[in-house]
This record gives sequence, structure tokens and C-alpha cells, in this order.
Amino acid sequence: MHRDRLAEFLRTRREALQPEDVGLPRGQRRRTGGLRREEVAALSGMSTDYYSRIEQQRGPHPSEQMLAAIARGLRLSLEERDHLFRLGGHPVPRRVLRADHINPGMMRIFDGLGDAAALVVSDLGETLAQTRLAVALLGDETAYTGLARSLHYRWFTDPTARELYDPDDHAVHSSQLTADLHRAYTRDGGGGRAGAIAEALLRASPEFAELWRAHPVPGPYCVAKRLVHPQLGPIELQCQTLLDPDQSQSLLVYTATPGSESYEKLQLLSVTGTLRV
Repeated sequence: MHRDRLAEFLRTRREALQPEDVGLPRGQRRRTGGLRREEVAALSGMSTDYYSRIEQQRGPHPSEQMLAAIARGLRLSLEERDHLFRLGGHPVPRRVLRADHINPGMMRIFDGLGDAAALVVSDLGETLAQTRLAVALLGDETAYTGLARSLHYRWFTDPTARELYDPDDHAVHSSQLTADLHRAYTRDGGGGRAGAIAEALLRASPEFAELWRAHPVPGPYCVAKRLVHPQLGPIELQCQTLLDPDQSQSLLVYTATPGSESYEKLQLLSVTGTLRV
């Protein structure tokens, strides 16, 4: 671990970021450019003390998970993230098997959607980031671990994963999710995460196995959705998608037709922050 160079690298990247780059207000009392340490810590999901000690060359040896969180918080490119891992004394993550890193440009767009129901997902259905409204609408989808991180896996193994969706649409979702996973499996081969998910589902779900054998082809990635929110009831939404082909990730933004009942419900969620139970 190169403690001094790691601290210097983090400081230069922190000072190069402006509050507007990460969706934060500048405020009138900010005397210098760049982000404050506490802001980077909050963006990275860690305590200010922990992050500050790393920058001050007196902290613990950060784990791979902590470095990955800092890379996201500082909006590092993949190349910068790899350099961060080397400085931290860890192997560079394999890009094919680890798709947790969000493109900095996509993160800047995501940061500007704080009032919208937006989320960043991998092509394996793993939610990497959500706005507050998206959590209120869908639940916290970033909290899952293991294979359950993937909606593709949860859909076929956990009955509660379907409760949010109109029962009349379940068959369509099953086919679409299987097709998405089949596309990732074909692209990456059976040795990656797509292969692990597919193999587990072939053992666990006869429904998935039948759909898988049919070699489904994906349709539109994010079509209109009919949700059944546990507090507010049916909500009809449209979905716009921004695709990052290099990292096989998508930024999804859910909207409702202005003036509709679904629009009013979405507005209510944005005010109350009602969480799923």
C-alpha cells in the first residue's frame, strides 16, 4: 500500500470535483473550490473520520469494498479506479466480472435527477444506485447481497419480488428478464456472473428453465410498467432509458403522465418519502 501517494491521489481528485458535479449545492460560505472531506465521505457511504484518516495518511488499510465506494463517491473513471486499487495495495478488479462501477458521466446525470424516480442498474438486474424517490417507489434494491442482488434471480426465487408488479404482467416480465439474462450469458459465456445466475435458476425454477430453453430474444428494455404500490395502490409509469454500452449499465427514469392519478401518486411519494413495507 502506497499510503502517501494514495492520500495525495484522493486529495487531487477531491479538489478537482465541484459540488455541482455531484448534485450538491455550492452554498455561500464555500471559500475554496472542490469538495470537502465530509462531502466525499457522505457520497461514499462512510464516516468522515474514516475517509479523513486515509487522506491524512494515518488510517487503516482500506478494503476493496471501501476503495470501490470511494471510487464511486469521487466519480472516478475506470482507469482512475484501477489506479486507486493499485495505490491501495489491492489487485485491479476484473472488469468483466465486476460491473459495480458507474461511469462518471452517467453519475453526473444521475446526480441531477434527485427529484425523480431514477436508478442505475447493470444488465444483470443489479441496482447500483437509486434516488430517494426510487427507493420510496420500489424499495431499497441496493441492500441485497449475493445472487439476490439480481432482480433476474429474485424474480424466479422470491415470491415477494413480484408483489410490486401487476399480476397480469408477470408472464411478460418473466420472459423479458430471462431474455436479458440470456443475452448477457451469450455475450460473456458461462464462466461469469450471468452464468452463475443462470445455473442457479435452472436448478431452482422450472418456469425459468422452460423459458431459457426457448432462447428468448429481448424486446424493448424498459417498457411501460404497471406497479402496485403497497400504500398507494396501482401506478402506471413510463420508463426512459440511457444505456452505457461500455459497462453494460442503464440509467432508468420512471415518469407518469402529468394530470393523471398515477402522476399525483408519484408526487405524493416525492413529498412523503413513503417506503415499502
